[in-house]
Amino acid sequence: MPVKKINFSKRIVDFHFDSSFNDLKKIVVPQQSIIITDENIFAAHSKKFKGWDTIVLKSGEEYKVQATVDAVVDQLIQLNADRQTTLIGIGGGMVTDITGYVASVFLRGLPFGFIPTSVLGMVDAGIGGKNGIDVGLYKNMVGTINQPHFLLYDVSFLKTLPVIEWRNGFAEIIKHACIKDEAMFKVLKENSLKNFQKNKPLLQKLIQRNAFLKIKVVQGDEFEKGERKLLNFGHTLGHALEKKYNLMHGEAVAIGMAMAAGLSEKIVSFKQTSRLLSLLEKYELPTSADYSKKKIFEILISDKKRDGNSINFILLEKIGKAAIRKISFDQLYKLL
Repeated sequence: MPVKKINFSKRIVDFHFDSSFNDLKKIVVPQQSIIITDENIFAAHSKKFKGWDTIVLKSGEEYKVQATVDAVVDQLIQLNADRQTTLIGIGGGMVTDITGYVASVFLRGLPFGFIPTSVLGMVDAGIGGKNGIDVGLYKNMVGTINQPHFLLYDVSFLKTLPVIEWRNGFAEIIKHACIKDEAMFKVLKENSLKNFQKNKPLLQKLIQRNAFLKIKVVQGDEFEKGERKLLNFGHTLGHALEKKYNLMHGEAVAIGMAMAAGLSEKIVSFKQTSRLLSLLEKYELPTSADYSKKKIFEILISDKKRDGNSINFILLEKIGKAAIRKISFDQLYKLL
């Protein structure tokens, strides 16, 4: 069971790549651990959870809210959780966000770890220490930055992943390629979703490549004062669309990336929009949507990335190189 120990500002995080759920007993003490998962993962992998205290959440982004946190806290109290209890989030981004947030605030902090079960969780959501909940139409408005103690990667969980969730995760992989890794952009162009689904070594190599890309960015800017903001490429408009129109995260981010590429043409003379759109379409991700400009703008002006009367927007100078630009709300409204 290969382990990569990664140093962050306040904690060393153990990354167990190419691992198995069965290895969890070597990492934590089962009698002092509580698993948090969702109903879909629990139903698809029920045998794995036998013998473990487990809290099962309803599935879906709409449950990433304070009411769910309160329900989890109630169950932790009933299970006699104390400061020696380790919480383990097994699921996609919603589960890991809730788990990390609860672990950060319950009894003023518990140890916790993740077993991401989606492509999105493995390459993005589970990495970096951001944990939080949505408030109304505003994504991740409340939360913490607190690193997990470990991440365990078991790609066998992906066997039950619906194809729409594969596409969801590949939107974030394409994002990583756009902002930091032109060579990976070419790898994605040379392959297809089916290639990665069928070829386990190829998939594991891609997942680790993305994990280390995000790890490196987070290590350099853990609390998002500078370069980590680049990871928001496609997310500014994407988050607004996702919440207002109930889109999948990857779908919304794909549309957001297409829109950001258009802005990049006008503001920093980006000349590769067609390459990006072509790749998004190859992985069956949308590149446009009908939406109310006024309604979306109302959400944008309350975005966490707001800075007075402007917003920090991530643009592309070229494939593999992104830049942070401050755009006034007046200018953004005209360009939308």
